[in-house]
Amino acid sequence: MALKVLSALDTARTQWYHFKAIIIAGMGLFTDAYDLFCIPPIMRLLGLIYYQHPHDQNLKFQVPPAVTSIMLGMSLLGTVIGQLVFGRLGDLIGRRRVYGLSLMLMVLSSIGCGFSICTKKGCVLVSLGFFRFLLGLGIGGDYPLSATIMSEFANKRTRGSFIAAVFSMQGFGILASSLVTMVVCRIFEVSSHAGIPAEGRPTPEEADIAWRIILMIGAIPAAMTYYWRMMMPETARYTALVEQNVLQAAKDMEKVLDVSMSQIAEDGPLPDINPVPPYPLFSKKFFRRHGRDLLACSASWFLVDIVFYSSNLFQSHVYDSFLEPVGELNAFRDVYEVAKLQAIVAICSTIPGYWFTVYFIDRVGRVKIQIMGFLVMALVYVSIGIPYYSFWVHPSRRKGFMALYGLTFFFSNFGPNTTTFIVPAELFPARFRATCHGISGAAGKVGAIIGAVGFLWASHRKREDGYPKGIGMTASLVILGGVCLVGVVVTYLFTQETKGRSLEENEEDHPDGEGRCFLRCFAAFDSSPRAHGDSERDHFALQAQP
Repeated sequence: MALKVLSALDTARTQWYHFKAIIIAGMGLFTDAYDLFCIPPIMRLLGLIYYQHPHDQNLKFQVPPAVTSIMLGMSLLGTVIGQLVFGRLGDLIGRRRVYGLSLMLMVLSSIGCGFSICTKKGCVLVSLGFFRFLLGLGIGGDYPLSATIMSEFANKRTRGSFIAAVFSMQGFGILASSLVTMVVCRIFEVSSHAGIPAEGRPTPEEADIAWRIILMIGAIPAAMTYYWRMMMPETARYTALVEQNVLQAAKDMEKVLDVSMSQIAEDGPLPDINPVPPYPLFSKKFFRRHGRDLLACSASWFLVDIVFYSSNLFQSHVYDSFLEPVGELNAFRDVYEVAKLQAIVAICSTIPGYWFTVYFIDRVGRVKIQIMGFLVMALVYVSIGIPYYSFWVHPSRRKGFMALYGLTFFFSNFGPNTTTFIVPAELFPARFRATCHGISGAAGKVGAIIGAVGFLWASHRKREDGYPKGIGMTASLVILGGVCLVGVVVTYLFTQETKGRSLEENEEDHPDGEGRCFLRCFAAFDSSPRAHGDSERDHFALQAQP
C-alpha cells in the first residue's frame, strides 16, 4: 500500500514549484560547470603571466604539463571525495541539512580561488590548487543532493525531464564561463590599452587581476540561491520513508503541492513502511538486490566521463588551428579568442544536447538514449581518429573536423552524460539513494581523472609543449571510440529502464525491461527463488518476462 502523500507526488500536475526547484538545484550544477570549464582559458592566462621561460622557447608563456595536470586533478579528486561524503550524509542526516553546506563550500572556495593569497608564482599555484580541491568537494556534494532532491519532488510522468533540466544548467554554466571571460578580458584590454605585445613581455600587469575576477564571479549565482535552498522543505520521501514521520511529510507537501491536507493525510492506520531498515548498506542482501544497478550506474558513468573530459582536453588540439601562436597576441586578446571558441561549441553543440534530452527522456526512455549516445560517439571518434593525421590536420578541413568534434558533445549530452546523472537518482531506495548516486558519480570522476590527465599526456605523437612522446591523437581517439562501445554493451546488459515508474516501483519490482537481457539470461538458469529474498511470485514473474 502506497502512502497517499507519495502517490500525490507521483501524480501531481506540473506547477511553479517544480520549476523553482529546477532553478534552485540547477544553480549548483551551473556553478560546477562554470568553475570546471573556465580553467582552460585561465591556465592559458596564467602561462602568459607567470611563465616567461626566456631560455626555453618551446615552453614560453605556457604552464608546464605537470602543473596543468595537478590543477585539473585537484578539483576532480575533491569532487570524488565530495560525492562520497555528501552523498552518504544526505542519507544519514537529510538532503536539506547538507544541501546548503555544499553550496556554501562552493561559494567560499570560488572566492578563495580568486584571492589565492599572494602574487608570487609558487604561492599562487599552491593556493589555487588547495582552493580548487575545496571547490571540488562542494561540487561533488552537489551532484547526489541535487539529483536526489529533484527526483523525490518530481512526478513520475515528467521526472526524467525535470532531473535533466537540472543537469542542463551545466551547459549554461559552460557558456557563462566563456562569456564572462570574454567580457572581462575585453574590459581589461581596453582599459589597460593593451595593444601589440611588447618585446619580451606581452602580458600587462592587470592580467593578474583579470583571472581572479573571472573565478570569483562564479560564486555569485550560487550565493544568490543559498537562501532559497535553506527555505526548501525536506523531501517527503526522506521524511516519510527514512525519518518515519508521515504526518510531517504531508504538512510539507501541503504547501509544495498546493493541495489540502485532507487529500494527502492517511485515513487510517499507517501502512507498514519498514520502520527498521531490513538490510544495511553494503550487506549481502543489498548487493543481491541492488548490486547490478550500482555496477551499471558506476560503470556507465566511469566510461562516459573518460570520454567527456578527454574531449574537453582535446580542445587545445582543435583550437590551435584557429588561434594565433601563444605570445603573438596580447594576453587579453589571446584568452578572449579561446573563450570565444568555447562559447561557440557550447551554443551549437553542448546546450542543444542537454535540451534534446529534456524533451525526449520521458518519451524515448533512458536506456535507448544512453545506448544511442554511446554508439554515435563511438562512430564519430573512429571517423575522426583513424584519418586524423592523413586527412583532418589539413587547414582546409578544420571546419569539418570542428563540426564532427561538436557532435561528440551533442551526443554526449543527448546521451550518457545526462542519463548517467538521472538513472542513479531513480533506482535505489530512499535510505540509500544519495549514497548510491554519490558512489556512481565518484566512479565517473575517477574516469574523468583518467580522461583529463591521462589522455592529456597520451595524445602527443612527439615531444612538444613540454609533453613527452605519447600514443598520438589517432590512437587516443580510437581508444575513446572503443570506450564508447564498451558503454553500449554495459548499458544494454545491465541498465534498467525507469521511465514512467514511481521511485518505489523501481525499488521494489526491479522489472525486466529494456536493456536487461542479462537478467533474462540469469533468470533462465536460476532455479531457486531470487536470492535477495523476494517472494516466489516475484521469482516466477521475472522468468515469465518475454
